[in-house]
Amino acid sequence: MGKLIIVPTPVGNLEDITLRAIKVLENCDLILAEDTRTSGKLLKHLEINTPKRSYHLHNEHKIVEQLVEELAHTDLTFALVSDAGTPAISDPGFLLVRACIEHDIEVETLPGATAFVPALVNSGLPCDRFVFEGFLPHKKGRKKRIEALVEETKTMIFYESPYRVVKALKEFSEAFGEERKCSVSREITKLYEETVRGTLTEVRLHFEKKAPKGEFVIVVEGK
Repeated sequence: MGKLIIVPTPVGNLEDITLRAIKVLENCDLILAEDTRTSGKLLKHLEINTPKRSYHLHNEHKIVEQLVEELAHTDLTFALVSDAGTPAISDPGFLLVRACIEHDIEVETLPGATAFVPALVNSGLPCDRFVFEGFLPHKKGRKKRIEALVEETKTMIFYESPYRVVKALKEFSEAFGEERKCSVSREITKLYEETVRGTLTEVRLHFEKKAPKGEFVIVVEGK
């Protein structure tokens, strides 16, 4: 049988790739990439010429069976990468990992970059126990998801786009209270990395005055 290796890639700064990840990407038979153009830039930077194939949110249901079939009847090694960070963490990958496990195909996951860990540690909020909520639904089910967290005592972590950061902070204020502490990090590891800490109201007012740009991680104090 073949093997699937999950390879985290940098969330911004290209120097955050590990030596082990580089070795895997150089020596595997195929790289499954969320966006071959985005991954292509990293691979070009690393001078890696391994063949690539698209594996993303819109085709994963269709090609999982095909990939498992290939791995089950060959000795090939496939490496799975996402555009940034660790695959399957708010990115495609879970379905393929599960299918491989169900077919007794070896799965190996490398440690590496993911955006929420530095944002959590940098928040100053308790990080011994936390819940990772990822992206909230854009519309349907959004309010219900937030209401389900009203009694949550652990630190809560959310991913959000710049277009909905202010909206999310307002919704959190209404559900958790305006004085609940939070920390918002954007552009983690990149040139314009920024972390804003304070109450939900204070941080919301900050981003109402300063238009949100980049990728965001919101960390909210538990009850």
